[in-house]
Amino acid sequence: MSYSNEISKKLNELLEKNYDAEKGYKLAAEKVKNERLKSFFSERAQERYDFGHELKSEIRNFGENPEKGSSLAGDAHRTWMNLKASLSSDKDESVLEEAIRGEKAAVEEYEDILKESEIPASTGNILMKQKNAIVASLNEVKSLENLA
Repeated sequence: MSYSNEISKKLNELLEKNYDAEKGYKLAAEKVKNERLKSFFSERAQERYDFGHELKSEIRNFGENPEKGSSLAGDAHRTWMNLKASLSSDKDESVLEEAIRGEKAAVEEYEDILKESEIPASTGNILMKQKNAIVASLNEVKSLENLA
């Protein structure tokens, strides 16, 4: 596999995860009753949409094609979040718990890719900026959970 194929493969994996997160946040915004949470989840969905566009652009910079669609694991996670919210007496809190779980996983995925030595500096800068935004989101969602 060529250098650009290897990097675009890793970026496509992140792109897929961002599609998953965007869909998950849209679902979360539909499930919660609290207006502050609805707004928070809608903002996160938009942020992940924007991350996806940045990643698509970077993949194209390597002369590769971005993949489309979400992952099977992401679809399964949304199904679980839907089921958990429908069974829970406190839907807002259960959706927040799932958001925290998803954000922690996202941070780990970004950190794993950032450890790769072959990632160019420009790509690393994009990934670091996105990871830092996810960490900030994780901190915010934890504080929202404490309020719930």
